[in-house]
Amino acid sequence: MTEAVVFDFDGVLADTEALHLRAFQAIFRDRGWTLDHATYFDRYLGYDDHDLVVAYADDGRLPVTRAEIRQIVDRKIEWFERERSKGALLFPTAAGAIARLGARYALAIASGSLGAEITAILEPAGLTAAFRVIVGADSVARSKPAADPYLLAVQKLGVGPTAAVAIEDSRWGLTSARTAGLRTIGITTSYPASALRDADIIVASLDEVTVALVAGLLARRPAVPGPGPA
Repeated sequence: MTEAVVFDFDGVLADTEALHLRAFQAIFRDRGWTLDHATYFDRYLGYDDHDLVVAYADDGRLPVTRAEIRQIVDRKIEWFERERSKGALLFPTAAGAIARLGARYALAIASGSLGAEITAILEPAGLTAAFRVIVGADSVARSKPAADPYLLAVQKLGVGPTAAVAIEDSRWGLTSARTAGLRTIGITTSYPASALRDADIIVASLDEVTVALVAGLLARRPAVPGPGPA
């Protein structure tokens, strides 16, 4: 296959954004820190775990060492994993979209979550093998909104950025994909359409993402690829 679809994971395939927030809230609470729903979605949702803690500390001018950041991230990962294992988290529309698009396009994931977190959610549904490539936060030096996750995904797939479409739920992810040179579909699972206006197309559900929709995007004048990873 010479064309591809690259999915974000949290908020696109898996209904996990709120779970990530609760994990941070639980760990932050022990330090006397607070993180409300509106602030998380407005300011931090697009970051990986490490970069979120750094940004939060910077915003609050909170003194925190590298060792403390690592400890906070490790505890958050442990909390998330414990709660994740209690139930299925994939959107009901995910399996159908994966099967439908996978019959025509090479599939990948480019996410700010860890690779192990992604596969742990996909495996019970038997969907891991549907993806030729899974790029997590631990796969790249710079996570979203940097272009690195998408650049690495298409590189591993063996397709050019202009031959791939990204599906994203946040402006950070859209920036990452567009900078990498991919066409973009914004999905309104986490934000209203007005917050995703940089996307080439906006949909409300993965059910709307058909082979014909992707083909139409890929047939447009190619986007200009961004810079490679640092």
